[in-house]
Amino acid sequence: MATPVRRVVTGKDPSGKAIVAFDAPATSVHQRAEMGIANTLLWVTASAPADLSSHEDTANRKVGITPPPGGTIFRVIEFAPHKEVTAGYETRLRAMQAAGVAPEGPSAERPRDPGMHRTRTIDYAVILSGEIDMLLDDSEVCLKAGDVVVQRGTNHAWVNRGDTPCRIAFILIDAKES
Repeated sequence: MATPVRRVVTGKDPSGKAIVAFDAPATSVHQRAEMGIANTLLWVTASAPADLSSHEDTANRKVGITPPPGGTIFRVIEFAPHKEVTAGYETRLRAMQAAGVAPEGPSAERPRDPGMHRTRTIDYAVILSGEIDMLLDDSEVCLKAGDVVVQRGTNHAWVNRGDTPCRIAFILIDAKES
């Protein structure tokens, strides 16, 4: 079970005064226990610049892994220790393919990890707690709480080889190839 994320969202009242629009645990939580993942969606924008006039709780939008064209996604993902993942290689690989984020290039045919994927986004990732290994095509990096990653549209996967969950805050920004 994912640790709840308190979400505080500000806005303006009719006179223009700054107020708290939402202050509660985030409710858009999607858990895939067999995959060892709990995904808490915090906010979505559909364009840049973002529309500040809407009062919509954009965390209630139906989105996939990637943001809308020209938009962003802010989420926290909790990765269970790998030893708790019950889904097999093929099940996990099919899930990534179904999500439309299968790896490209050297990792496309038989990825080194079934979670290997690529999004056409710039991702800012902040490791909030725990440790995790970021796998790339031919290398990996061990990341700990306080580390940050700027993921620039490359094949990657996340594997928690530790004994405790790892929480990462992700901001994905739609991007384009040169």
